[in-house]
Amino acid sequence: MSPHPIKRVLCLHNPKARQGVRALQPVCDRLEAGGLTLTVEPFQNLPEIARDIARLHQTADAVVVCGGDGSISSAAPAIMESGLPLGIIPAGTANDLARTLSIPLDHAAAADLIVRGYTRRIDVGLVNGHAFFNVASIGLSSELAEKLDPQTKKRYGRVGYAVAAFRVLSRAKRFSARIVEKGQETNVKTYQIAIGNGRLYGGGNVIADTAAIDDGRLDLYSLEMSNLWKSVLMARAFRAGTHGAWQEVRTARCVEFKVETRRTMPINTDGEIVTATPAHFRVLPGAISVFTSPQLDQGSRTLPLHHR
Repeated sequence: MSPHPIKRVLCLHNPKARQGVRALQPVCDRLEAGGLTLTVEPFQNLPEIARDIARLHQTADAVVVCGGDGSISSAAPAIMESGLPLGIIPAGTANDLARTLSIPLDHAAAADLIVRGYTRRIDVGLVNGHAFFNVASIGLSSELAEKLDPQTKKRYGRVGYAVAAFRVLSRAKRFSARIVEKGQETNVKTYQIAIGNGRLYGGGNVIADTAAIDDGRLDLYSLEMSNLWKSVLMARAFRAGTHGAWQEVRTARCVEFKVETRRTMPINTDGEIVTATPAHFRVLPGAISVFTSPQLDQGSRTLPLHHR
């Protein structure tokens, strides 16, 4: 890891994010104090992000996204196209990508990492051409994303998630799916199929205990118990990423998966519904350079990033 010198920053700001307005000023103050020239561009909806980057990237040496995980993932395709490094200011509800990369949740401290200029290349997941950093899922998480409206997320944060999750669990039913891995087909009845590119998702759950956001692989799990409420007993395992030890949880690791469902089902990527089954998942290794802490290369890491 070495410093990436920058002078001009395009800062994309989501005023609708849970911490959006509050996050912006300390970020601007720290970046300008670090000698950087800022172009601040607000966006009102996710499709605007890619258009703003395509329109303004030639005036910048780096792109900073101040928003939640869904906003950051929406920026990924345009950032890959631009070749610019990505700065992350975690201003959402869960901020799982920032946690995965050990980016401080304090906005000023996160901005300081951008000023320091240390970068690391990470993988990007794709499902039907849509990018995601953390996880893409079919089933419970998609139902939760549909029921949790933006105003509830902004007002109640994780409490809103918990209430909506209880409602989803109380009404959930299994669905039929076919999982294709390396040409091998497996038919399952499941409550959820989740495919992770990163490490953390859902406010701190771990997709797999050995997962990393730069390992060039995707991690899949499928919840195939007959009684969903047994998943409550698995809560600690999900937080540690050891849920694959339970016989009701199918796991797999590969660079590509295909998932078909008997009925068309929505797919949630990093908190946003972006596509539907049938689904083709694949990974783009080292596709984006992100600003992170140089301490990740000095034995004080809090996550398993793989060295290259």
